[in-house]
Amino acid sequence: MNSLMTMMMLTLTMSSIMAMLAFWLPIIKPDSEKLSPYECGFDPQGSARLAFSIRFFLVAILFLLFDLEITLLLPSPWATNISHPELTFLWTFLFILLLTLGLIYEWLQGGLDWAE
Repeated sequence: MNSLMTMMMLTLTMSSIMAMLAFWLPIIKPDSEKLSPYECGFDPQGSARLAFSIRFFLVAILFLLFDLEITLLLPSPWATNISHPELTFLWTFLFILLLTLGLIYEWLQGGLDWAE
């Protein structure tokens, strides 16, 4: 228990010191170039507040959905180490089937077509 407390105190101390150094060390001298919203050297040619297409958000949500699918399915290979892995494999199969059916539905509805 003593080594655990020592490690926790050391971690807390070092992170506090680094946070204070990161707060106090930088020299902040704002000028007109740093305060401008465009630092690429080009003058803005219109509004920066253009609306995104709803298809962009749909593709982003689908990407997040399938990214989370990988996270949820990651423990599946370790199911072979338990005494009765059939239930885990059944839930994994049902999860993949549900996602596949959802993907096919979106595809048939034209939700994945980028151009109209």
